[in-house]
Amino acid sequence: MQENLKRGLNIVGHVTSKNINLPILNNILIKANSGNIELVSTNLEIGVVHQLRGKIEADGEFTVDSKLITEYVNLLDSGEKVKLEEKGGELRIDCGGYKTKIKGEEAKEFPLIPTISKENPYICSVDDFKSALNSVIFAVSNSENRVELTGVLFYFNGNKLNLVATDSYRLAEREISLKSAGSSDEEKKIIVPAKTAQEVLRILNAVDLSELNDGADINIYLSDNQILFTVDSVDLISRLINGHYPDYKQIIPAKIITEVWLERGELIRAVKAAALFSKTGINDITLQVGAKKVIVSAFSGPSGESQVELEAEVAGGENEITINYRYLLDGLNNIEGNRVVLGIINNTTPCVIKPEKDGGYLYIVMPIRQ
Repeated sequence: MQENLKRGLNIVGHVTSKNINLPILNNILIKANSGNIELVSTNLEIGVVHQLRGKIEADGEFTVDSKLITEYVNLLDSGEKVKLEEKGGELRIDCGGYKTKIKGEEAKEFPLIPTISKENPYICSVDDFKSALNSVIFAVSNSENRVELTGVLFYFNGNKLNLVATDSYRLAEREISLKSAGSSDEEKKIIVPAKTAQEVLRILNAVDLSELNDGADINIYLSDNQILFTVDSVDLISRLINGHYPDYKQIIPAKIITEVWLERGELIRAVKAAALFSKTGINDITLQVGAKKVIVSAFSGPSGESQVELEAEVAGGENEITINYRYLLDGLNNIEGNRVVLGIINNTTPCVIKPEKDGGYLYIVMPIRQ
């Protein structure tokens, strides 16, 4: 069916890479073997394999340009049957009144996709995993100076999985439950490249989970230097980042001086209003905590100043901190629920932001030193 082929090509086609030295990486491998149809793509760092339902008349394999076949199949009538046949170095596509031939390359030139033994998986709900990964990935570092910070830390600990990301200015952590915790109770820490994490999220959004049983799961398999994610009929395998992730627990403040409970939406609005007057390039806003209130303010010589007073529940007395408004908004936008708790020590120590109802989420922002 056109819809199944279209979805499959969209799932695998994203990782194909424009590679001058190895042009076959622009291609998708189509493989018919032992009653299975597979679509395969790789950029040598990430490999994606998608099993497709269909009827096989003869086994074989062939590669064609990813962009070309995807754009062509997207134009075919949905619901129509699509016939694929390789003949004389061409892939012939027949669907309704549409007939085409796409020139391709022999499959033997296509790089082998590494394999990981599918034993003792870590298993968790797709919804939990997707939500958790989305809520931390924005905090990953873009700088190659510290390569270990350019990925997401996966910390397997018993029946819990903690996902952590930091760029050393802010840190996001989310804890979720595992339905199955691999083969051992050992703690395991691995660093998954940000590009891999983004690709996993994209695939989870593209896969049709509605046809699966209630509560679709994602299976995670590990080897020494690779990780395999499996959901429904899609496998994604990726290399891991070699490096030692910093002991992030050390920067989580142990003793909070002032705690503030606020309406999340009101705080976001106040921060955006103050941010219009923050200093360019510094993005500074100040949070002043008083009795039953928080004042969100910013001052800029060229443009003026802004001050917004919000009602709040306060425990622990007056306090003040100056932080980057963009970092603060990133955290607030990824917290679920209507109310948030701010934990402040002083203007030289990171502040903590979390949902009022503990959802296993923690966000930390470094202050701007005046």
